[in-house]
Amino acid sequence: MDTNILVYAHREDAPFHAAALRRVTELAENRSAWAIPWPCIHEFFSVVTNPRIYGVPTPISLAIDAVMAWMEAPGLTLLAEADGYWRQLQSILTAGRIMGAQVHDARIAALCRLHGVRELWSADRDFSRFPDLKIVNPLTD
Repeated sequence: MDTNILVYAHREDAPFHAAALRRVTELAENRSAWAIPWPCIHEFFSVVTNPRIYGVPTPISLAIDAVMAWMEAPGLTLLAEADGYWRQLQSILTAGRIMGAQVHDARIAALCRLHGVRELWSADRDFSRFPDLKIVNPLTD
């Protein structure tokens, strides 16, 4: 699951809040396998607590509570770098001619590929540059 879905589910003032909250809650309360790449946890925390993004940012304690709640979900796996990660990332960076701000999304794609994730839930169309990762927008699909 990508950052934007997590942010939308958490922030009541975010677009698509109700739909995102419903989908994340369904996953969290189910025993089905789902995953969040660690970079998405980092970015979630950075976004929701940022006063430049939200006039009233999420207090640190509430952002931590949200992450902790997801971590308690029985089917959740947190995707982290492991042996083979650099090869995956290098391949993606080279094939997609990725640089600059696009590297963050490439990291997520590489983690998904490394861990055998075939489908990433995201509302971010930028992931379309990674052809071997199916992108699903759970808010519209």
